[in-house]
Amino acid sequence: MNLTHLTLKSSNVKTGPIPVSTSSSATCSPTCPFINSGCYAASGPLAIHWSKVTSGTRGMDWQSFLSAIYSLPVGQLWRHNQAGDLPGIGSKIDSKQLSELVKANKGRRGFTYTHKPLSATNLKAIAKANDKGFVVNISANSVAHADSLVQHGLPIAAVVPQSSPDRFVSPGGNRVVICPAQRIENMNCDKCRLCAKGDRSIIIGFRPHGTGARKVEAIVSR
Repeated sequence: MNLTHLTLKSSNVKTGPIPVSTSSSATCSPTCPFINSGCYAASGPLAIHWSKVTSGTRGMDWQSFLSAIYSLPVGQLWRHNQAGDLPGIGSKIDSKQLSELVKANKGRRGFTYTHKPLSATNLKAIAKANDKGFVVNISANSVAHADSLVQHGLPIAAVVPQSSPDRFVSPGGNRVVICPAQRIENMNCDKCRLCAKGDRSIIIGFRPHGTGARKVEAIVSR
């Protein structure tokens, strides 16, 4: 059984004191280029926590997790998956479970990111989630990749080279802004909330960070 963990008050300085969840690594798509090659969640204290969720020694079943989301205060900002991906094993999104999560999130400000491939069924599920207020950011592996994803009309977050300026225009003519928490002192997700805005046209850029930053940089710069 895949478990999901919910931390009601994160101690992560980048997210700020908001609820954050963690899903099993089984939800990660094998097509993600950062698996075993720089994934920030695969090292440090988060990796230890993630391994316990994946092994089933920490976390709760899906229905209990949904109940926990229903119990969050109305208007609460929360991040789904500091590690892991949308419900569903590997590359496929479990549309039923995602719909259940979207329903539980109603009135709250849940946001997340996904590296699941954009098959027709996955794309439909992601678009529906965004339409109903649960913001799913499409994770792009580079600026060029982000440019190719704009056509879908969904919020995008892209990994960008370390040397990227704080604000720039992509080769495809799209505006990119570096995550404020990476460039403004004492900024965090709770204060910024940009990734929780599903109707934005700006691409959020993330410079590689963590112990695997050099590996990520190599992939992004190809």
